[in-house]
Amino acid sequence: MGESPMLSIGEFGLSTVTSTSPTVFDEQWTSKNLRKSLKIVVIRNEENEIEFDLIGVHPGLANTFRRIMMSDIPSMAIDRVEILSNTSILPDEVLVHRLGLIPLKADPRLFEFKTEADLEEKDDNTLEFEIKVKCTSVKENTKNSLCAEDIYKNSNIYSSQIKWVPIGNQKQRFKEKDIEPIHDDILITKMRPGHEIDCKLLAIKGTGKDHAKFSPIVAAFYRTLPKIEIIKEVSGEAATRLQKSFSPGVIDIKNKNGKNIAVVKNARYDTGSRNFWEYPDLKDTVVVSRVEDHLIFTIESVGALKPDDIFRESVKYLRDKCFNLLQELNS
Repeated sequence: MGESPMLSIGEFGLSTVTSTSPTVFDEQWTSKNLRKSLKIVVIRNEENEIEFDLIGVHPGLANTFRRIMMSDIPSMAIDRVEILSNTSILPDEVLVHRLGLIPLKADPRLFEFKTEADLEEKDDNTLEFEIKVKCTSVKENTKNSLCAEDIYKNSNIYSSQIKWVPIGNQKQRFKEKDIEPIHDDILITKMRPGHEIDCKLLAIKGTGKDHAKFSPIVAAFYRTLPKIEIIKEVSGEAATRLQKSFSPGVIDIKNKNGKNIAVVKNARYDTGSRNFWEYPDLKDTVVVSRVEDHLIFTIESVGALKPDDIFRESVKYLRDKCFNLLQELNS
C-alpha cells in the first residue's frame, strides 16, 4: 500500500505531506489490497465501551460504519403507551416521551420488525410492560422529617418500577432479568398523595433513522492517530515547558548523561495541541502530524448490545447492502 498518508499540523492549518491511501474511487484500490492493509487492534474493551484502532482504511469507510451504527442497527424501545390513569404533574405527552427514552435490556436480534400488516402484538415482535404506581402518605412518619421519601410512599417514580409482562411464550424464551430497563434509577416523575400512574407500555424493534430512541449507541466517533517527532534535542527547563505544552502522558522527561531530555512517550494521547508554538525556542524542535489511515475508533453502547457486537452488526449490514447492490446491477 506504500507509505501511510500523513497530515502535517501547522501553526495555522493542516497540509497533506504524502499521497493519500487509495480509495474506491482510485484505479489502484482493490478489495485484495484492503485485506492486506486492514488491521483492527483492540485497545480497551469494557462492558459498554470499546476503543480500537482501525488501520489501513480510508476515513470515509470508518464514517460509513459510524453512520450505520447510529441509524441502521436496531434496538428495542417503548413505542406506544396506553394511559389508563395519569394524575401526576406530568402531562400525558411528556410522560410518554420520557418513558419512550428509557433504554431497554432486550436483544433486538431475537425479535422481528413489526410491519403495518401486524395488527396485533405478537411474542416475536413486541414486548409489553406496565407501570402501576400510587403515591400515599406514610402514617408512622416523623413530624420533623424534611425528606419527601420519609413522608410519602412512591414520591419518586423510577424506571425500576416498570415491570415486564410476558406475551405468548416469552416467559419460556426469556428469563425475568433478560427483559427490563437497563438502568433502574432513571427518575420518571415525582408524585404526591392522590397522584397515580397506570400505563401499559409496548416496545417494538426499530432503528435510529426512525427515531433516536432506537439508536443502540450513546456515541461513536473516531480520530486520526497523532504522530509527534522531536527533531532537535530539548533539555532542561525547555523540556519541562515542552512537556506542559502537550496533554498529560504525551511527552516524558528522561535523564541522559546527566541532562533532562524531552522524549515522546505516547503520541496517542495528543489532542492536537499547538501550545509549543508560543515559544520561539520550541516551535522548530517538534514536528506534529497525523496518520490519516490509522483511526482511533470509540464506541459507547446504550447497554442492550455490547459495543463490539454493534460494530460487527454494522459490518454485516454494509456487506449485505453491497451484495444487494451487486444483485441489482447484475439483474
